[in-house]
Amino acid sequence: MNGTCELKKRLLNGASNGHAFAVENETSNDQYYANNNVYSYEAVVNIAEYLLDRVPYRPRIGIICGSGMGSLAEALSNPIKFPYEDIPNFPVSTVEGHAGQLVFGRLSGVPVMCMQGRFHYYEGYPLWKCAMPVRVMKMVGVTHLIATNAAGGLNKTYKVGDIMLVKDHINMMGFAGNNPLQGPNEARFGPRFPPMNTAYDKQLVRKAKEIAALEGLGDLVHDGVYTCLGGPSFETVAELKMLGMLGVDAVGMSTVHEVITARHCNMSVFAFSLITNMCITDYDCGDEANHCEVLDVGKLREADLRHFVSKIVVHLAHNM
Repeated sequence: MNGTCELKKRLLNGASNGHAFAVENETSNDQYYANNNVYSYEAVVNIAEYLLDRVPYRPRIGIICGSGMGSLAEALSNPIKFPYEDIPNFPVSTVEGHAGQLVFGRLSGVPVMCMQGRFHYYEGYPLWKCAMPVRVMKMVGVTHLIATNAAGGLNKTYKVGDIMLVKDHINMMGFAGNNPLQGPNEARFGPRFPPMNTAYDKQLVRKAKEIAALEGLGDLVHDGVYTCLGGPSFETVAELKMLGMLGVDAVGMSTVHEVITARHCNMSVFAFSLITNMCITDYDCGDEANHCEVLDVGKLREADLRHFVSKIVVHLAHNM
């Protein structure tokens, strides 16, 4: 019992050397503390300082590039790249279509920080670890997050290649008790119980629609509700029908936990989904969802998405 109490104290206080503190297998009696690595506030600050020591500016806009959308990061001028494996205490991306590096540079002249490849629950990472880079962005100086993802279109009015601006999400994994904010709260990041009714910046969603219309993309752009499932298997027909009844418009395997973490850090959030496939809700349909089509659609839309995101970044830079 004394060992378990001491372990909890160490977790609450954070690692003394400022690095991620591993506690796996230290106790078999406490399920929460037995299988968690905790990134202390100091550990996240250390990662941010490692990056800032090598970058001559502090970007205020962060971008997470979804599957097949890594070309957003390739559009940066004068890029400074940090492969994930070279960053102290950083996870490593294992999914095709995710380059696995942080890229600093300028997009349309505006300093930005990009995650060229994210981390997913299905890779074996807990949600708090998947979302940890958002906290690093916050410590670097980012105040506005643009999160992109590839998603299956559940709304029947959508088409492959469309863009869905996320106006809200349904946190299905959270309903099962899996949330990136589980565990002791670090008040220096944010409050114990952050509200989520204003998770997505409504004014920016409206502005993005205006930008899309001006750039000739208006017919491709919708706003809708996104949900994140654990993956890596795609959904059954029955699961998709249930999600449709709940009001979900697009289905993916990311973003929600990143948005929750960003809002916990008081960052403004804008997110959109590239619809890379249509969800199959008919038992007689012989088609099957696959990851290759996700990457292919991303390549087809990369020029439009670069232009769209560039315009949003310029708008943000002028209105911060």
